[in-house]
Amino acid sequence: GSPYQPAIEALKSYPEKKFYNVSKLGGAKYDTLPYSIRVLFESSVRNCDGFLVKETDAMNILDWKTKQNHVEVPFCPARVVLQDFTGIPAMVDFAAMREAVRNAGGDPAKVNPACPTDLTVDHSLQIDFSKCAIQNAPNPGGGEQKPLARLSPLKPPLRKPPPCRGHSSCRGSCGAGEAGRSPGPFSAQIENTPILCPFHLQPVPEPETVLKNQEMEFGRNRERLQFFKWSSKVFENISIIPPETGTAHQVNLEYLSRVVFDVKDFLHPDSVVGTDSHTTMVNGLGILGWGVGGIETEAVMLGMPLTLTLPEVVGCELTGAVSPFATSIDIVLSITKQLRQADVAGKFVEFFGSGVSQLSVADRTTIANMCPEYGAILSFFPVDNVTLKHLKHAGFDKAKLEVTEAYLKAVKLFRNDESSSREPEYSQVVQVSLSSIIPYVSGPKRSQDRVAVNNMKSDFEACLNEKSGVKGFQIAAEKQNDIVPVQYEGNEYKLSHGCVVIAAVISCTNNCNPSVMLAAGLLAKKAVEAGLVVKPYIRTSLSPGSGMVTHYLSSSGVLPYLSKLGFEVVGYGCSTCVGNTAPLPEAIRNAIKQGDLIACGVLSGTKNFEGRLCDCVRANYLASPPLVVAYAIAGTVHIDFDTEPLGTGFNGKSIYLRDIWPTRQELHTVEEERVISSMFKELKEKMEKGNKRWNLLEAPESTLFPWDLKSTYIRCPSFFDKLAKEAAPPRAVENAHVLLFLGDSVTTDHISPAGSIARSSAAAKYLTSKGLTPREFNSYGARRGNDAVMTRGTFANIKLLNKFIGKPAPKTIHFPSGQTLDVFEAAELYQKEGIPVIILAGKKYGLGSSRDWAAKGPFLLGVKAVLAESYEKVHRSQLIGIGIAPLQFRPGENPSTLGLTGREQFSILFPPDLLPRMTLDIKTSTGKVFSVIALFENNMEITLYKHGGSLNFVARRFL
Repeated sequence: GSPYQPAIEALKSYPEKKFYNVSKLGGAKYDTLPYSIRVLFESSVRNCDGFLVKETDAMNILDWKTKQNHVEVPFCPARVVLQDFTGIPAMVDFAAMREAVRNAGGDPAKVNPACPTDLTVDHSLQIDFSKCAIQNAPNPGGGEQKPLARLSPLKPPLRKPPPCRGHSSCRGSCGAGEAGRSPGPFSAQIENTPILCPFHLQPVPEPETVLKNQEMEFGRNRERLQFFKWSSKVFENISIIPPETGTAHQVNLEYLSRVVFDVKDFLHPDSVVGTDSHTTMVNGLGILGWGVGGIETEAVMLGMPLTLTLPEVVGCELTGAVSPFATSIDIVLSITKQLRQADVAGKFVEFFGSGVSQLSVADRTTIANMCPEYGAILSFFPVDNVTLKHLKHAGFDKAKLEVTEAYLKAVKLFRNDESSSREPEYSQVVQVSLSSIIPYVSGPKRSQDRVAVNNMKSDFEACLNEKSGVKGFQIAAEKQNDIVPVQYEGNEYKLSHGCVVIAAVISCTNNCNPSVMLAAGLLAKKAVEAGLVVKPYIRTSLSPGSGMVTHYLSSSGVLPYLSKLGFEVVGYGCSTCVGNTAPLPEAIRNAIKQGDLIACGVLSGTKNFEGRLCDCVRANYLASPPLVVAYAIAGTVHIDFDTEPLGTGFNGKSIYLRDIWPTRQELHTVEEERVISSMFKELKEKMEKGNKRWNLLEAPESTLFPWDLKSTYIRCPSFFDKLAKEAAPPRAVENAHVLLFLGDSVTTDHISPAGSIARSSAAAKYLTSKGLTPREFNSYGARRGNDAVMTRGTFANIKLLNKFIGKPAPKTIHFPSGQTLDVFEAAELYQKEGIPVIILAGKKYGLGSSRDWAAKGPFLLGVKAVLAESYEKVHRSQLIGIGIAPLQFRPGENPSTLGLTGREQFSILFPPDLLPRMTLDIKTSTGKVFSVIALFENNMEITLYKHGGSLNFVARRFL
């Protein structure tokens, strides 16, 4: 039990609820801690057991001010999120552990994840679909031939719209490229039911090949889905968001959020790590969380803490009031840009200041989600009144909300705007003045040329004057005010320089926060109600992109107003959607050419499409969706919104942009009350009902998984082959051969590639022997539940530079026979001969993203130790976690200074009383002896190593 038990108290007004009163325990020091560090402190107090988490760890966190960057601290997250197929290896290991525990005489039913584990399967199926198209194309993973990405089942080819259209040219970079994705992509993609367009409920045409692919795909995934379903039935602590829930991934992540955990009436803050790149999004809800690799997630599921260097925390102070015309995207991009300049790499960021409450939860989660762009570990927004209001709409019931608020206030994790309570002390403070964020458009030719909206008129005049170039159009001064009258549909219109002829509202997928699309809809509603219209010759269109945006537009009721202004949905592939992508009217094209006019296109995407929209449209501006609608109503970009009206409404009244621009308050209200509440209600219903295919999917219910020996996706791995009740002392490594002799900066991708399986590789030979054709190989990533494939894929990167070979190739020399073989084949021979192997490497071994198989693979190849000049920190701990010894040359020494060729045999003796960073002697078969450092940082790592890695360590706890 925790030595801190005296700090347990009952919650005022909820006496049945208990919690660790960490603010009392930490006293004045606690009050100056950043909120994110308070969460780490609470976790260390609650999980303190004297072995994995020590009292000194909790005290180090409390002394954050002086200890930041200097100490490693353990962190036990409250739960884990696994994104689909990254969850396979972890669950396979648990299934294998049940076998091992039974074989060693224990009770397999006791083997369960130590913390709640949520698995979202939705994501991978979509990703897998888009990949499958490339793999099923002719020449999969082969050479120069370009993959036929257009086969991708996610994107049914649209009938090709004429090239002068906004989205045909920017397809792929903007949401329009996700054309055929109806809100529930998976559901429509396997049966032969046509995808329905969510706006007109008409079938979207699909080519035959795609449907065939899809049937094959479900077959290909069935095994993995059945395994997941078995897991969700037999393991405690596992819950699964099945495929076909059809909601955006973010919504799933939010649906799983607890904010405050209540376990048998014991309260503690929610926190999470996950293999999902979007995990950091939850920090926008006041939940501490970040993304980690598969092996760390698995360690947490096994009940081991994560270790992190106590981080610096950068306080980002938001002050001032947001300009009314600035959209969420303007705010998000402006804040992320300032954080990028502030150098926050590898640090926590935490938001405070009077401006925070002006950001909606959607804004916060978007900023938090963009962490990778500015390099922070996470961006934390403590819970405040805005969060509570949001949780109410997201379906938290009243009682839960009250307990949540009372608890967070009791442990001082609730951020209060009003109270004059002291702000925490931060490592450094970055100030962002919200009032300085003004809306920009980009153009007229390049997206990096930004123009403030209030300078648009003068900037456009300058472009007309400037000589032809990146911005200029070189129009003679006397021609700049030319007007060309034109007859269209029985009315006369006057065209001039700057006239808008194309206006496309495109939901851009890379950083779009759907509320900006909603803002365009609300602006349209107010414009229609004021009596404004869009001139009929302007080619207007609306491409919603993702299912999330579709939901925003439908549930808020703004679509009819958008279509009244001519913004009809295009790009979903149904005939109604594709039918209205006509070219510019002949009369308008002639007028533009005749007057040599600089006509404009205004769109909300991310790329600038100079002259690609239409040869007669020479200026193109990128603007936020509501501004696209505004410029369409004005009919020109040559306008100063502050002083000139957009047009005349009912009764000839002049209407200005400020009259119809929706306020942030209006926007947040519609978003929270209508959109978000309907989204969560729908998801909840779907989760409770489940869906037909998932419910009908048959899965075993046995305590042990019935492994299918024919399976090429899921196999029982051999990590536990010799699980004895007691750990043996570390065995000496005798007369080991060097499997590979590598240089500097060997990455995890060299060690365990994730991409397609090359036809000549050992993994390909194995899959062929199981009767698969190359087009069925799939990728290493998809097969990481099969150790036979992954072990053969270890060091199978064609760029691997092994000094024995002298050129990049996934080959090595098997010294007893002198043959040059695939790395796997050589390792297999050594294992048959009973010869251990080691790896020699240079500096920074194991760079790059964390991959669980970069440690598991070498272990199964029989690698007993790695001897390198230096290691990437994460990879070093992963080697220990699987049972490989990381050894380091002494400073200034390396294979060449020691005169090693790598052809010798090496013997390493481990003393029974191994200590952190101990010096060990290595003897070679040539009689050389040299010393190395055993790179274990603490006693816990030595304990894990002696047990043969964390999997065996945990398995023994069940015996």
